[in-house]
Amino acid sequence: MSNSSSMQWASALSTRPFLEAAITEAVEQAVAALQASWSGVGGDSEPRELERPIPNVGFLFVSSAFASEYTRVLPLVQAKLAEAQIPAIPIVGCNGGGIIGINTRGTAREVEDEAAVSLVLAVLPQVKVHPFYINPEQLPDLDGPPSVWSELIGVDPQEIPQFIILADPFSSGINNLLSGLDYAYSECPKVGGIASSGVMNGQSGLFCGDRFYREGVVGVALSGNIVMDTIVAQGCRPIGSPFQVLESERNVILKMQASDQDRSSSNGSPLEMLRDLIQWLSEEDKVLAQTALFVGVAQSEFKQVLEPGDFLIRNLLGFDPRVGALAIGDRIRAGQRIQFHLRDAATSQEDLETLLRRYQYPALEVDAKSVPKGEPKGALMFACLGRGEALYGEPNFDSQLFSRYCNHIPMGGFFCNGEIGPVGANTYLHGFTASFGIFRPREAQG
Repeated sequence: MSNSSSMQWASALSTRPFLEAAITEAVEQAVAALQASWSGVGGDSEPRELERPIPNVGFLFVSSAFASEYTRVLPLVQAKLAEAQIPAIPIVGCNGGGIIGINTRGTAREVEDEAAVSLVLAVLPQVKVHPFYINPEQLPDLDGPPSVWSELIGVDPQEIPQFIILADPFSSGINNLLSGLDYAYSECPKVGGIASSGVMNGQSGLFCGDRFYREGVVGVALSGNIVMDTIVAQGCRPIGSPFQVLESERNVILKMQASDQDRSSSNGSPLEMLRDLIQWLSEEDKVLAQTALFVGVAQSEFKQVLEPGDFLIRNLLGFDPRVGALAIGDRIRAGQRIQFHLRDAATSQEDLETLLRRYQYPALEVDAKSVPKGEPKGALMFACLGRGEALYGEPNFDSQLFSRYCNHIPMGGFFCNGEIGPVGANTYLHGFTASFGIFRPREAQG
């Protein structure tokens, strides 16, 4: 427990080319930001030592440029925190092919092509911090009771923990892990990402508590006076109208029919129906469909009018011209609805901006029990390696768009090999996505 009475977050980013210098700068910036936030509360000019904010968790993201020094990272961070008179705290993090944080000018920045360290420190009063490590080879059976999953994590589901999950890119069973956690903690949000190096077969580094791991899954469960809101921007727009799957086998759609009498034909094989749909597209979209065509799987069986956020976006893997079947990057079953989607920079921007516009917290907003909601205090961002400057043609796009709508709250994160976040009631591993966890107290702070 912290001795500060209010939730506070601080984010720092260093691009120093040497690890010790980068960590030193990041720790100094983050600690200074906490001190500035604390001294600004109440307008006191003199520091009050008894109320000095002591963080009780940190999030750390380290560039793959430091791969040969991963084992030095946690000892260096804890040593620098000790120099700032901050006791050892749980640190959770990993390596990234790109690093996201707030620089010394208070600006969100995405560092994609150089060494960087991002550090987030959080003062979380009345919050239990529970870091954990999981070996995916020892996951419980999905047919077992939910209690085996909560025993694996070590947190009672009644505590309503908020999860941040990080995994190495070669760990098997990540989808089973997410399914198991949804099973045991159905009301608890989960976000995170897969560690990335930016190069093929790059080394992974996972940080948890005071331990370093090369493989597996690390994370933290936060319970108590904290809520994590989530935003998952999949960056796609639908084309045509939804189809209903009539026959499928694992991830292959064998038969489907149009769910209305739109331009799309309701006869023929899935491949023929897709070709017919593409014929009605603009010339620009026809070109885009050659390289950026995806399948959205509706997450609600009962919603009559489907909106963009109602779909889980999956890759279109290929087709069998002999029977006209389509293969997608996930299991599909008869009765589900799908809709084809396109992705480009303009669509990604529009999608994220729409979600951010919806995410607003007016001062008088209350929850279902008429209790005023706490304002957002900090955030973590997990973005696909395929986004960033390669997608938008300019740097820092997603992070600065987020800061614009979320009042420049402290934020850190990294570019992932896969992003974790909810769509509908379930948590998934995504691609080409920007997934955010936004943290606030359960009730408005006085």
